[in-house]
Amino acid sequence: MSGDQQNETDDKNKAVSDTNQPGQPQARMVTVSIMGKPALVPDDSTIMRAIEYSGQQIIRGAGCREGFCGACGTIYRLPGDYRIHTGLACTTLVQEGMALSQIPSVPLEKAVYDLEKLTPDVDTIKELYPVTFRCVACGTCTKACPQGLQVMDYIQSAMRGDIAELMELSYECVGCGLCALRCPSEIIQHKIAILGKRLYGRYLRKESKELDIRIQQVKNHEYDGEYAELMSLDRGALSERYYARDTE
Repeated sequence: MSGDQQNETDDKNKAVSDTNQPGQPQARMVTVSIMGKPALVPDDSTIMRAIEYSGQQIIRGAGCREGFCGACGTIYRLPGDYRIHTGLACTTLVQEGMALSQIPSVPLEKAVYDLEKLTPDVDTIKELYPVTFRCVACGTCTKACPQGLQVMDYIQSAMRGDIAELMELSYECVGCGLCALRCPSEIIQHKIAILGKRLYGRYLRKESKELDIRIQQVKNHEYDGEYAELMSLDRGALSERYYARDTE
């Protein structure tokens, strides 16, 4: 056994022994390839946790931890599977033999516009994102979406100028860009989704009396006391307050 092989074996044994401390449940370990380097990690780890467990520090692509921010887009392959899979590192669990790489960002040309000068119709889509009409309805974008959104359908809505449906179908998009990365027509789906939501919010949204009342309450400084109280809490107290809150 070479020196490198011996070191790798020692590292694996140490990793297993670290999980078998008295009073700790024993974790089953799996081998994954992280950016080309093998690592032994617990099988119940997310990709993000596995990267940190292997000793690497995540300095970008981890904006939320407990939600969806779209910053940790990841591509990976599995043994015996020819396909390239996509997912978010914060929610995708590792599997034995997984080979993964994180995507720091997806290059794109973002349209610059004045929302007040736009119209909520297909002419705006044609002007700002003409690449939209290159769509061949292959569905690759939908397959790539880690949120399970019907991406191809909302692009078709954009092509029809149906801004309301574009907004509705893309509402939960986190802008990870994995759809654009995989699109054979090189469409920037997630930026079209943002445009659709802005157009809907500015021109097509329904009026909400409740929202108007709440905005007026904020302007009247009715919540200044509660805000000041939150700002005075230390990290522990703030965390306790956050997790004890009522959620729907």
